[in-house]
Amino acid sequence: MDFTLTEEQRDFQQTLRRFVDREIVPVASEWERTGRYPTEIVDHLKALGLFGLTTPEEYGGLALDMVSFTLVYEEISRGWMGIAGILGSHGLSAWMIAKHGTDEQKQHYLPKLATGEWRTGVGLTEPGAGTDLQGIATRAVRDGDHYVVNGTKTWITNARHADVLPVLVKTDPDAQPRHRGMSLLLVPTDTPGFEVSRDLGKLGYKGTESCEINLVDVRVPVDAVLGGVEGRGMQQALSGLEIGRLNIAGRSVGVAQAAYDAALKYAGEREAFGHPIAEFQAIALKLAEMATQLQAARLLTYWAASQADAGKRVDAESGMAKVFASETALSLSLEAMRIHGGYGYSTEFVVERLYRDAPLMAIGEGTNDVLRTVIAKSLVAGKTVVG
Repeated sequence: MDFTLTEEQRDFQQTLRRFVDREIVPVASEWERTGRYPTEIVDHLKALGLFGLTTPEEYGGLALDMVSFTLVYEEISRGWMGIAGILGSHGLSAWMIAKHGTDEQKQHYLPKLATGEWRTGVGLTEPGAGTDLQGIATRAVRDGDHYVVNGTKTWITNARHADVLPVLVKTDPDAQPRHRGMSLLLVPTDTPGFEVSRDLGKLGYKGTESCEINLVDVRVPVDAVLGGVEGRGMQQALSGLEIGRLNIAGRSVGVAQAAYDAALKYAGEREAFGHPIAEFQAIALKLAEMATQLQAARLLTYWAASQADAGKRVDAESGMAKVFASETALSLSLEAMRIHGGYGYSTEFVVERLYRDAPLMAIGEGTNDVLRTVIAKSLVAGKTVVG
């Protein structure tokens, strides 16, 4: 059993870390406060090839292993979690196209997505359907050699910068079970009737936009169905979310690491009663607990990623990592704020931003309560064995 990264993974991690410390950390708090879009950082991400992290090499991508995949989100989120969101939705969409797309779809989209020349996201959630994706109302009605799409999608990351968006629709609303009537359509965002109607205000997760999208009589050709066959959209989306949970777990570890780093540094510098507060047992015990939770979350995340690299389905494993790591990000960001005392509530210190960013990870890619039921079902069915 080896708990260490390979030499190649360590080198990759160090490259990411230097990039984050140089290009993201110095500007994150100010740009987040002013609502400035991180155009320059996005250009650096393109130069590093990170828009192609889930794209096969034959299409110009990096084709990263899943452990390295999680390292990307961990390191970037350590600097600014919102930046990880720009890559996250893009990478998830590109992964679905690479795994499920036709040869023509792969050849058309993946080379430009790999370089970041084209951007993408994922159009799943609706105002009335989030966790229950089978409850979506967006319809795609066949009209000759086209579909006519009508509906609304919400909480769509990269909406204003996407060139193509996989949109989950109902192609057969009467199908039973319901998922057999669902498909993913690759919708170019310049199609008439496709409108980004508004940006949604958020507690945290800033730097990237989250939008509502209206589709009114949007016509797309029948060959826009991902994989070329109707009725597979739900399975395609869920397979993507399975990997997306590794992304969220990695982000959570990054936020938790930033919270721990800030707390440790502040506790060593802040003095009370003539001593650094790190010397007081109450603070020291908090730091010890934070470090323990952080390392447990990191190892669980790397383990889940390694299981994916071994070619296994990781519904339960990625769910475990996502649940535990996101809860760790929540608890560590709060403890870091407490250790900072009044300064933790100030926008001049990074822990205030971490505290606002952390809750998203307990919601995104499946709420933690829903994922606990996914894990439980896998355990009861004997698909996942612990011990």
